[in-house]
Amino acid sequence: MREPPDNAHVGRREIFHLVLITPTKYDEDGYPLVWWRSVLPSNSLAALNGLGRDCQERQVLGRHVEIRLTAIDEANRLIRTTQILKQVAGDGGRALIALVGVQSNQFPRAVDLARPFLEAGLPVCLGGFHVSGCFAMLPEVPPEIQAALDQGISLFLGEAEEGRLDQVLRDAYARRLQPIYNYLGKLPSIAGAPIPILDETDVKRTMGWISSFDVGRGCPYKCSFCTIINVHGRKSRFRTAEDLERIVVENDAQGIRQFFVTDDNLARNQNWSELFDTLIRLREERGIKLELSVQVDTRCHQIPGFIPKAAAAGVNTVFIGLENINPDNLATTGKSQNRITDYREMLLAWKQFPVTICAGYIVGLPFDTKESLMRDVEIIKRELAIDHIFFTMLTPLPGSADHARIYQSGEWMDPDLTRYNTNFRVIHHPRMTDREWDQAYREMWRRYYSWDHMARMLRRAHALRGDIRKTRNYLGWYHHFPINLGLHPLEGGLVQLRSRVDRRPTRPREHPLVFYPKYFFREMRVMLTFWLIVQRMRRIDRRIERDPSRFDYRDEAITPPSEQDFADLALFRDTRGGRDAVAKAAARKAAAPKRRIA
Repeated sequence: MREPPDNAHVGRREIFHLVLITPTKYDEDGYPLVWWRSVLPSNSLAALNGLGRDCQERQVLGRHVEIRLTAIDEANRLIRTTQILKQVAGDGGRALIALVGVQSNQFPRAVDLARPFLEAGLPVCLGGFHVSGCFAMLPEVPPEIQAALDQGISLFLGEAEEGRLDQVLRDAYARRLQPIYNYLGKLPSIAGAPIPILDETDVKRTMGWISSFDVGRGCPYKCSFCTIINVHGRKSRFRTAEDLERIVVENDAQGIRQFFVTDDNLARNQNWSELFDTLIRLREERGIKLELSVQVDTRCHQIPGFIPKAAAAGVNTVFIGLENINPDNLATTGKSQNRITDYREMLLAWKQFPVTICAGYIVGLPFDTKESLMRDVEIIKRELAIDHIFFTMLTPLPGSADHARIYQSGEWMDPDLTRYNTNFRVIHHPRMTDREWDQAYREMWRRYYSWDHMARMLRRAHALRGDIRKTRNYLGWYHHFPINLGLHPLEGGLVQLRSRVDRRPTRPREHPLVFYPKYFFREMRVMLTFWLIVQRMRRIDRRIERDPSRFDYRDEAITPPSEQDFADLALFRDTRGGRDAVAKAAARKAAAPKRRIA
């Protein structure tokens, strides 16, 4: 007897819901931090959504089961668990709730989100850097993860390619979800794997319609504060140029052309030239106007052709982890690849193109004091051609070597994981009191994003013919959130959305007559404050634009390095480590073999 055609099953196919949720974190008032428009997309959500699509197409649960896929980034969408439960129940009651990309600061919210689904009898699986990092680095299961297991939450450790999501789906469909899926140490190949992608409706919920993808995972370096090397590994794995073309073309079909490339260090991708050539070809042949934000290291300028080809491929924003300008501090983190004697040359190499430079700077490394940090921020303002800087508190993120060391030593760490977002102090410092460290961190934001310095950075952007609009908008954003709201700019967004009934269980529910007026007036005040900042930035920009000599402007930061730099600049002169770095650089130069001239 012949099998009936595939469409004979359509009328009686079962429905199985795969609900992918990237949870947000709780804010300081105990409400989920949700925005009408958020800043960055979740690459974990994009990667799992791509894998989920592949499972749909391959019908991994059989031809008689339709997998319905939903991707939710809670950073830009209020989650109504009752609506999800009602929909699942109406379609037969079969589902897997997958909490994906859960970082440490999101873990408390993730566990609370899981509770109503578990109570309704639906399987819940949780993955991401917190659980993967803890299992990779700690000798025992931490109490909060054990409590999640006891609650009935399954854990997924590692990466989900190479059919691993298939297995979880089959187990959830059969109602035999395992407590732990441990794929740590079994790093999958990502060449030819399903591409990370989000639907247009999801991407529209981000500022500027920006999506994300990765073309490589893993990092060869040994930074002690990093979690990536202990989850994604130190052996790099790469997608192919064909994979990259599929990512760009499929997103372009949805009208999406701005991307945050999440590779920890694109400059160390051995296929960077081929990847950039692919993007250049797509820009030229298909007319796809790509805009890329990428992360690179402080020696990327030493790779012949890397920076010019990156700019030609559409890179218009680079994130560089300077981390510190004191070599003694850098040595304590294992970040030996950072040499402060390279910083100015590297920054000005990027500044030959209209590229916006964002730098990361860690506050609270062992040799920092409040006085040294105030000195450092003034040096950075005066001598380094950085457009925007992210100050971050030194934070022992679970999964890092720093966290493992402190955890096993028994030293104090803040027990509230919500605060592990690099914007709060969660440990004590050897040279500063808690108050001094907190004050220094907030003061560095205020000093760097002072009105005088923001005007100076706009002058630099005009003089170097940079992206004026992006520079102006970023400056206003980075001034507003840390200084006025106490939020890290990357956690910000437009119009915070709050639900009165969706507060952290440890906090009391507010009365409607208290909650709604307070919420309304708070948002009105925030929006007015931000609008005034934007208008003031525009007035400053217009004054600069009217200056006929604006292209002639130069200061120490955007003056090309000279032989006198090492002696003249405080970057090298004001710390013992800086003076030692200059001496080492001179020794390396003297020992370098002389090039023969043909």
